[in-house]
Amino acid sequence: MSSLNIEQIGAVTVVEIDRPASRNAVDGTTAALLADAFRAFAADDTQSVAVLTGAGGVFCAGADLKAVAAGRGNRVVAEGDGPMGPTRMLLDKPVIAAVEGYAVAGGLELALWCDLRVAARDAVFGVFCRRWGVPLVDGGTVRLAGLANRLVEPGEARAAAVALATDLAALPQVCMRNDRLSSYEQWSMTLDDALHNEYRHGVETLASGEAVAGATRFREGAGRHGIPE
Repeated sequence: MSSLNIEQIGAVTVVEIDRPASRNAVDGTTAALLADAFRAFAADDTQSVAVLTGAGGVFCAGADLKAVAAGRGNRVVAEGDGPMGPTRMLLDKPVIAAVEGYAVAGGLELALWCDLRVAARDAVFGVFCRRWGVPLVDGGTVRLAGLANRLVEPGEARAAAVALATDLAALPQVCMRNDRLSSYEQWSMTLDDALHNEYRHGVETLASGEAVAGATRFREGAGRHGIPE
């Protein structure tokens, strides 16, 4: 049986880690499957937003330390995929984490890799791995900042994340993706270079015709006073 469940809901791809016996801890095989799942999502033009979640009320307990102890640990090398799978990828589409229960150690890093996080009110984020001498090597020390973008009642994180993903998938995609990419690319740039890079992406968006189409919809009465289209 695969340790991943993948479902497409309209333009939204849901990737669910399904290893309940280990609280969805990720072993080497699962890490490779996660990376492949997000590569497939990135290559699928029918899909616009992904949701990453875990089965059984737990997001992910990190790397599978039992597999590590048995010599079947995750791939840890400087190049290529990260130990948890997709954590070194910069996709051109957004990913939303739907967090129930524990998102700790590498599981926290998977959640941080996502662009947004929908969390149940009783979700637990943590760096439990440090007590065992296991470092953060999937971006945790780089990305750790604000965690929950939306809070929901326990058991509602996946549905709320899919609803948010569906809303994002309905937006003009060139504009959303270019703005998102600019925000990632600016990290290593000077302010002047970052502003020029933002301008370059913006001009590309304008050339796509999305802005004219959006302005036309607004002129015709759509979205007035904050009312959704």
